[in-house]
Amino acid sequence: MVVMEAMVKKYQQKFRKVRDEMDRWDELQSRLLSQFRNASSIIQRLQVIQNPKNYGALQCVDSIGDALLAKQMESLQTILLSMNKTMVDFHGVVLSLDKNFRDGRQLVKGGSMQPTMRQLQQQIGLKPTLADCLDGLGLLHEMHNSEYILKLSVVSALPALTLKPSASDLGALQQLLVDQPNIPNEEVQFIFDIIFAEEIC
Repeated sequence: MVVMEAMVKKYQQKFRKVRDEMDRWDELQSRLLSQFRNASSIIQRLQVIQNPKNYGALQCVDSIGDALLAKQMESLQTILLSMNKTMVDFHGVVLSLDKNFRDGRQLVKGGSMQPTMRQLQQQIGLKPTLADCLDGLGLLHEMHNSEYILKLSVVSALPALTLKPSASDLGALQQLLVDQPNIPNEEVQFIFDIIFAEEIC
């Protein structure tokens, strides 16, 4: 019983690390949304810049359209590079969650005491079961990995939209990023409520 309780405490330490990683994810999410909005603004501006009728009296300024377009494309390229860096940071969070999950499985497999299925599902007071801990680590990694793959596909789709801008497509992609459909907040909270139940009471 004492050994089982000690193992649960080790898992709870892992979940504290996971919570830190998820705080990092939230920071990256805010950064990515800001970058996406900035990129969208430029992409939507490109059509306006490329139409000579929009320059009025400025049409007499030599190559003004080309100069403005070049400047906007340069700014867009800088933002796209920043978004790629943000995606690398997202991947770092996913790798960290994966490591926590693998280490969690190793705690059960590699320990001096190999828990039986009954022991995995045994609850000590308000503490979570070992099965709860393992399932929670696995689910959190799975959610964030799926969301990372989705974000990557959205970011990869942006350059193509510079050739054929569409406000509705940009809006739909942005909404996907905002919603984070692979990470249901209530499910994440439920996992942490189970793991830290005795601290909440």
